[in-house]
Amino acid sequence: MTANMKTIQYELSSGIATITFDEPDSPVNTMCAQWQEDLTAVTAQVVRDKDAIKGIVLASNKTTFFAGADLKGTMRLTPADAPAVFRGIEQTKKNFRTLETLGIPVVSCLNGAALGGGWEVALIGHYRVAVDNPKIQFGLPEITLGLIPGASGITKMTRLLGLLGAQPYILESKLFSPREALELGLVQELVPDAAALRPAALAFIGKHTGTPIHQPWDDKNYKMPGGTPSNPKIAAMLSVAPAVLRQKTRGRYPAPEYALAAMVEGAQVDFDTALRIESRYLAKLIVSPVAKNMINTFFFNMNAIKSGQSRPDAAAGGARTAPWKPKKVGILGAGMMGGGIAYVQAGRGIETVLRDVTQDRADAGKNYSVKITQPRVEKGRMSPHDQQALLSRITPTASVEALQGCDLIIEAVFENRELKAKVTQEAEPLLAPGGFFASNTSTLPITGLAKASSNPAKFVGIHFFSPVDKMKLVEIIRGKETDDETVARAFDYVQAIGKIPIVVNDSRGFFTSRVFGTFVMEGAAMIGEGIPASVVEQAGIQAGMPVGPLAVLDETALSLSVHVLDQTRADMRAEGGTYIATPGELIVERMVKEWDRNGRAAGGGFYEYPEEKGAKKFLWPELKSLFERADVKWDMRDLQDRLLYRQSVETARCLAENVLTTVHDANIGSIFGIGFPGWTGGAMQFIYGTGIEAFEKRAAELAEKYGPGFALTSRVKDAIRKHEPKY
Repeated sequence: MTANMKTIQYELSSGIATITFDEPDSPVNTMCAQWQEDLTAVTAQVVRDKDAIKGIVLASNKTTFFAGADLKGTMRLTPADAPAVFRGIEQTKKNFRTLETLGIPVVSCLNGAALGGGWEVALIGHYRVAVDNPKIQFGLPEITLGLIPGASGITKMTRLLGLLGAQPYILESKLFSPREALELGLVQELVPDAAALRPAALAFIGKHTGTPIHQPWDDKNYKMPGGTPSNPKIAAMLSVAPAVLRQKTRGRYPAPEYALAAMVEGAQVDFDTALRIESRYLAKLIVSPVAKNMINTFFFNMNAIKSGQSRPDAAAGGARTAPWKPKKVGILGAGMMGGGIAYVQAGRGIETVLRDVTQDRADAGKNYSVKITQPRVEKGRMSPHDQQALLSRITPTASVEALQGCDLIIEAVFENRELKAKVTQEAEPLLAPGGFFASNTSTLPITGLAKASSNPAKFVGIHFFSPVDKMKLVEIIRGKETDDETVARAFDYVQAIGKIPIVVNDSRGFFTSRVFGTFVMEGAAMIGEGIPASVVEQAGIQAGMPVGPLAVLDETALSLSVHVLDQTRADMRAEGGTYIATPGELIVERMVKEWDRNGRAAGGGFYEYPEEKGAKKFLWPELKSLFERADVKWDMRDLQDRLLYRQSVETARCLAENVLTTVHDANIGSIFGIGFPGWTGGAMQFIYGTGIEAFEKRAAELAEKYGPGFALTSRVKDAIRKHEPKY
């Protein structure tokens, strides 16, 4: 017999009940409301047919097994929906439990990825068979989206792997391949291809026909691997785990704390009670602002970028052009930035010419790749052969002629307009036919730099972040004359080297440097107001920034900030205007010009950097006498809000001015480029997550207290509303 629901197909033939997931008009299967309804119906059908069933096969009609929760539906939830969410989760688990406790063998046939709710569906099976393909991923990534694996994932993984063993897969969202799953005992058999899944499932069912079967946790002799929380070793670990976790989350990310609580509480009770504990935590979490912020950005916004929504359609008539990958790329400047770009490119199979003014400098740039790869070779994480292959793709040179035939040349020289113009004119003629030129500037407008080019339509900004090997974001800047094909090729190049591209229009500081500047200069302004430096740094950390604004200023060099300030003043004078420096910029200028505090690389800035091995940096003691005032009072919430709101206001201004054209570029760029806190979902999602009216009200309060940096014009308010995401 067959019974087809909207998202599930059911067939009973020769004693085998096959449940096939196939959500219509969707490339993947999800736990949408219709699927939950269909699962209840198909479970009831199985119960009616159980006397005729020898085994149950769970399968998929998609290229993957199951993708997980319906996240668009999740985005529409409100706090008032929490009780209904709880009931829905409990019903889904009731269906899971019904299928796995009938005593009939259930086999999950994993033809592709099973992530989040998809892995929880796979865990219904007493036996899991997977295609042996290293590209397939299994696991529970919910924590990265501000959620927890609350459809039995926490309870089952904890009982399969133990409290300690399950932690990386639950709290850190560690994914695993089919072969790793086999080694962990989470998959019982691997097959060469999808066609071999069903025969393997039938063979298992054949061996277990007529003998009742159950899950490990339903065995009366079951013992949790490694022990329960009452075990002294486990208890010792658990006594410090919450504090360690709080240190990482700073209280801003509830998901890992809820997950740990569900793991520990669930390990002390029976299986079904553990499931209910898990449901309660998920129902509370799924309607929270943080979960929505993180789902919006780390799922929807990231997918928008991965799918190329910011990439222009460069072909005539608007047809989508095929992705492009350069064969040979030249880099001008072999400093830390140029050396880092060379390493990343070579690691992705791109022939790289690394040019500097002397052979010694060029060789030093290539040696950056040796420094990164050698420790990996010594630890067995990279073979000497692979290291050599990577290094062989980098040609260090002092000869400009070596750039002949490059598909792309990137200049990564010092932030000096005249120097950049000189190297552009020197190298550009050596491009291959159809090639293009890029500047890795972090602040200088691309349209101005393109004046040195013989073909401004083929000149673009490709702004890497330091250190290049670790930073995932690359900002592509379109000059006034840059054509669509060049932007599209730059976008493809960034994806080809494994980075995340965002596309912005030209302006001073573009998007990331402009917004980053507001963060660090707001911190410097606080110093000028007499607030202790340690309080300023703590405000940044408690808000969720990776480090405080003063530490970041030191790392990027106070002298560079002053150089940019001087350049901006000169540019404004040349245009017939006057640049009025912000209070923060004036403090940084005094640090450099009055007290010679240029930043970490120069020996010290806001911090001192002891030379003794293992000694930690500490705040420059003179800050106290130079700036602190005993009569100054501060409010920690104000300080945190100033650091976050100032960046979000500037981001909204970028959107209003068409420097940014999409919210997904704003959110992803702010998080991966300048460290805007992940719990907010990014600089624009912080506005939407707070609520537009509430954000505007608070920004007005801050503007009244702390100046025009927080003021929202009607044009900016309109842009915020125009770009608000809808689900």
